[in-house]
Amino acid sequence: MRKYRLLIIPGGNFIEMGKNLTPAATARVRNVVKHGLNYLGICAGGFLAGNSGYYNGFNLASGVCFGFYAAENQGIHKAAVAIATPGVPTQDQYWGDGPQFTGWGAVAGKYPDRTPAIVQGTCGNGWVTLVGFHAEAPEGWRTGVKFNTPASKDNTYAGVVFRSALNRTPLPHY
Repeated sequence: MRKYRLLIIPGGNFIEMGKNLTPAATARVRNVVKHGLNYLGICAGGFLAGNSGYYNGFNLASGVCFGFYAAENQGIHKAAVAIATPGVPTQDQYWGDGPQFTGWGAVAGKYPDRTPAIVQGTCGNGWVTLVGFHAEAPEGWRTGVKFNTPASKDNTYAGVVFRSALNRTPLPHY
């Protein structure tokens, strides 16, 4: 994997994803990131970047285990969530059972409750970007939820995040 520049771990059911990773596989991912591979974790990929034995995380975040964004505790599993980022107007982004990243990294985006929605940092020589929502979500994911920001605008921001992760370029931080 060292010949590549970026490993992207997408959304999904992080518990099932983790159960299907062997300890050797998670150690391999951690090792290649520590040796310089960039990592982009989106939603479930953000959870997996944390340290958790019960879902076999990669532990790329200095031992921090991430929890859900607060909407999960209110029984909400899918929502348009206003994400604040420095220098960019607040955008409604698709969120579906995603994490918040308190306790690790430089904060590049915040949920309405001010918990970190986007963080960046390093793991050894690797560059790590974690995103708790889906800026890349297509229009079809938005059924039944009202958004004030068009999918095209959110998708453009997803491109900014992806390029930042690929090129090791920090996003503006708080």
